[in-house]
Amino acid sequence: MPALPTLVLLPGLACDERLWQAQMPVLPPALSPRVTDAHSRHARIEDMAAAVLRENDGPLVLCGASMGGMIAMEVSRQAPERVAGMALLGTNAQPESPETYQLRADAIELFELFERGELREVLEPNVAFAFHPKQADDEALVQRYLTIILDAGAQQLIRQNRALMQRPDQRPHLPQLRCPVLVMCGEKDLLTPPPLSREIASLVPGAVLCWVPECGHMLTMEKPRFVNAVLGDWLQQFVLAA
Repeated sequence: MPALPTLVLLPGLACDERLWQAQMPVLPPALSPRVTDAHSRHARIEDMAAAVLRENDGPLVLCGASMGGMIAMEVSRQAPERVAGMALLGTNAQPESPETYQLRADAIELFELFERGELREVLEPNVAFAFHPKQADDEALVQRYLTIILDAGAQQLIRQNRALMQRPDQRPHLPQLRCPVLVMCGEKDLLTPPPLSREIASLVPGAVLCWVPECGHMLTMEKPRFVNAVLGDWLQQFVLAA
C-alpha cells in the first residue's frame, strides 16, 4: 500500500496560517495537513522551496495561494518525484514583469520608512484591491486580512517582496509535470488576473481549471465555502489512492 502524502499549505505574501483558517476543518486528516512558514524564514523562492522539501518527509500534496503557489511550483521543479499533487490558488508562473518590479521597489522604499502605525496608513487604502467589490465592502473581512499583514511587519514585507522580484520563471518545467494539478482563480482577481491561471492550466498536462465566481485574489477568505467544496473533493483522490 503506497504511503499517504502529506498536505502542505503555503500562505501568500506576508500571510500565515490564518489564511487557511476556514479550510482546516474540511481538509482530510489522513493527509496530516500542516501550514509551512518557510516563506517567513528565507530570502529566496528557491530557498523557501528547499526548506519545504527538507522539513517534510515523503510524498507531498502542495496547496499554495499566490506567493505560496509560486513556492509550490518551485518545489515541483526541484523535486518533481516528491510532489504527488498541487493546488495552485490565484498565482503566477511568470517571472516578475518590469512594471510590477518597479511597483514593488517603490513599495519597499515606503516600508523601509515606516513603523507599524504608519504602515497601516500606507496599506489600508490598498488592501481592498485584493478583494472582489462585494467582499471589499465587508469591513471586518478586509480588516482581518490587514491585521495579518501588519502582524508580519515591514521587514517581512520587504524581504518577501524582494523574493518575488527575483523569482524564477516556472513555465519551462510545468509541461513535464505528471501529478494532478488543480488551478483556481477568482474571476475578478486584479493581482493575479485570470489569464495567468489559464496559462498555468494550459501548460500542465491534465490540469483542472476552476473559476471562483464573484471573487478577487483572496480566495480562501472571500469564498471559503466554494473553495472548501472544490478543494475538499479534489483532495479525496489522494486518500482513496492509498
